[in-house]
Amino acid sequence: MATEFVMPKLGLTMEEGTILRWLVDEGDDVAVGTPVLSIETDKVESDVESGVAGRLHRLGEEGQTFRCGETIAVLLAPGEVAPAVAAAAPAAVDRSGAATLVASGVSWPSAAPQPTGFNGTRQFVSPNARRLAAERGIDLLRVVGTGPGGRVVAADLDELPVAPTTLVAANAHTVPVTRVASTPPSGQPPVPATAAARMLADLLGVDLAAVEPDPVDGYVTRESVARYVRMRLRADPVQPASAAIAPSLASQTPVRVKRLSGMRGTIAKRMSASLREMAQLTLTMDADMDAVVADRAARGLDGPAPSYTDYVIAAAARALRAHPDLNAQVTPDGIAILPDVHVGMAVAVDGGLLVPVVRHADTLALGAIATTTSRLATAARAGTLGLDDLDGGTFSVTALGMFGVDTFTPVINPPNAAILGVGRLRDDVTVSDGQIVVVKRLTLSLTWDHRVVDGAPAAQFCKAIVEALAHPADLG
Repeated sequence: MATEFVMPKLGLTMEEGTILRWLVDEGDDVAVGTPVLSIETDKVESDVESGVAGRLHRLGEEGQTFRCGETIAVLLAPGEVAPAVAAAAPAAVDRSGAATLVASGVSWPSAAPQPTGFNGTRQFVSPNARRLAAERGIDLLRVVGTGPGGRVVAADLDELPVAPTTLVAANAHTVPVTRVASTPPSGQPPVPATAAARMLADLLGVDLAAVEPDPVDGYVTRESVARYVRMRLRADPVQPASAAIAPSLASQTPVRVKRLSGMRGTIAKRMSASLREMAQLTLTMDADMDAVVADRAARGLDGPAPSYTDYVIAAAARALRAHPDLNAQVTPDGIAILPDVHVGMAVAVDGGLLVPVVRHADTLALGAIATTTSRLATAARAGTLGLDDLDGGTFSVTALGMFGVDTFTPVINPPNAAILGVGRLRDDVTVSDGQIVVVKRLTLSLTWDHRVVDGAPAAQFCKAIVEALAHPADLG
């Protein structure tokens, strides 16, 4: 029996992946644990291994992007013929051929002609045919497939006319919608849209140019198309997408426009959601670092010395062990206190920011933490981090002191409950035994989620970090 090979979900934030290259040729046998293909997510490149054995029948092509869970290949048993399996399904289709779109509440009329290539739940369409249909505005439900098992292939779309279609709601109220190609005339660029949005728009005959895109990354999503359809069925006026999101540029022509996509788009979405969904407050506290400076100099005599951020990570990890309420995240069931301390370390890379994780940081000696952070930072800048290096952080540390910053307001990295900012090491003055003395200090900026803890516990936690930094020999 054929086993579907789907685009994996490698981490909580992954929504889609792009096939970079197939590592196994079409028709070759695959063993359990064999790397089958390389994919690219918004954060890393990774090889994907097979969990079952079989003969590979590829559906997705290199360079194509698929949502997590979409079928990109099948693995066949010995002697088995490749079935017609679509690389992505725009909607569930019942046995009468009526496509039910749960998100939009719109049903295709049951009287529509039965398309070819159905297994009772989905229509079989090649990825290339889907792309061409989206570009040309062709209704795949009315295309007769000539591929294996009735699969719709690119050749089936040649010379097909573009025709208006009709949306039919559950109450039989009809709304005429003229289908247009997703590539506008006059050489204008195609409408930026996710694969799922193009599939749904193609199925319903919706002009993607009329749909309001996501305000963060500028892409039309499946949810955007469903919302547009509901508005049309209610006969509500729909504003052009450009009018909804285009800010005034004061009559200036931009030097260039950077797309909010990829890593930049992910950062924009996650940070916006973080500020929108959490009750974030920030406190600052100075830490005397004379003892750390001396300890670091002594350790440097025997080899590479830990960085000041390494000391902070070690101190924060031990403070989290003593104050577990900060090692937490908010879930639908309540505040989950997590048993393991995994400290994320923000690393600036070209085009964005990555947060690799020092696992079980509360159990590591300072030297081991320094070795780990050095490896993670090097891999992050080289683009060779593994998925295990990025997932599972329970707290984050971010430093801007190297840029001369004393204090700042870090934004919590979801789903964490807190993040610690590290300022620059500076000379400061204080009074000791009636004498004015110069000390080394830096400022810690703790942002925490007020839903999880109040100000007093947050201050006690930050004070515990300061106290640990005053005794660096205890950090191991």
